[in-house]
Amino acid sequence: MTRARELGIAVGRGRPGPLNAITDVPGVRVGHATLIEGDGPLLVGRGPVRTGVTVILPHDGNVWEEPLFAGCHRLNGNGELTGLEWIRESGTLTSPIGLTNTHSVGVVRDALVARAVAEHDPRQTFWALPVVGETWDGVLNDINGLHVRPEHVEWAFLGASDGPVLEGNVGSGAGMICHGFKGGIGTASRVVAPEAGGYLVGVLVQANHGRRERLRVNGVPVGEALPPSEIPLPGAPEGGHGGGSIIVVAATDAPLLPNQCARLAQRAGLGIARTGGVGEHWSGDLFLAFSTANRGLPASEYGGSSPFTVPITMLSNTHITPLFDAVVEATEEAILNALLAAETMTGRDGITAHRLEPDRLLTVLRRYEHSL
Repeated sequence: MTRARELGIAVGRGRPGPLNAITDVPGVRVGHATLIEGDGPLLVGRGPVRTGVTVILPHDGNVWEEPLFAGCHRLNGNGELTGLEWIRESGTLTSPIGLTNTHSVGVVRDALVARAVAEHDPRQTFWALPVVGETWDGVLNDINGLHVRPEHVEWAFLGASDGPVLEGNVGSGAGMICHGFKGGIGTASRVVAPEAGGYLVGVLVQANHGRRERLRVNGVPVGEALPPSEIPLPGAPEGGHGGGSIIVVAATDAPLLPNQCARLAQRAGLGIARTGGVGEHWSGDLFLAFSTANRGLPASEYGGSSPFTVPITMLSNTHITPLFDAVVEATEEAILNALLAAETMTGRDGITAHRLEPDRLLTVLRRYEHSL
């Protein structure tokens, strides 16, 4: 698995965390279930299958009973991230986060509900509005075959770890395409300078968006230098003309209130823009940010026994800009990591999404540097 910094590509000026991943934020865990099966012509219901499930666990406790402050933002709304209305209304994240393909959102959502119900006393009043996001993998995957099942969500939970995060063709990123190259899951992090609080910001993306000609890496027009005449686009218009989507999940241990989390989520769009994304009409660009600080918030469904007030801390808005810098850089680098970690994949009907070859990327970057 190749990552940007292994190639000597540093995005921005900020310092990554130890893992350069969303799991640098203490308590956050990520797990994948990857479904890759079959080759050849599309037979709906039989394959080929190129899809999966990714789960993000926001802290090491039970988030259903101990929610976190959260906020969200929409760059373009041709997509789905369930549960956002309650996040906007309450300012809290009350569930794990699931990611999958467009037509499997319901299965993953229901599996999260079933898992939560199993963890509670069945006689107890309980309701759940899980957060589940999607992007469309139908260029490579038999998306109408509905291959994601509840047990795959369980597999992702069982594999969830606070260690290094697998990237590229894994989990819900298995069949995704980004800027006309093979895309998928990517992650990165930043540590804010000590004088700005020393907080961590981690980002995970499901990158399935963008047009080839707009791809930029550290401002270099890589997409123009590697046109379809050199590296073919996948064999459907959606593969290279902005018909995909991106989900961005940002986590931080900075003590942010809900409106501050929403402001952090909004800045993820700037990281997308720095790589050439513009939120095309057919793209769903949905962002969620949560803070792992202020633990101990009562869950709303247990309001009868909750205290009237709870103590919280907040970061002054006058000191929030370094976090904005961090989420922009981490989003940009996470997208690049998704592209570099992904491997060339052939899916349904022999359609191939080629990876962004590290050597070719470095050649373009060096050529551009020498031309200055």
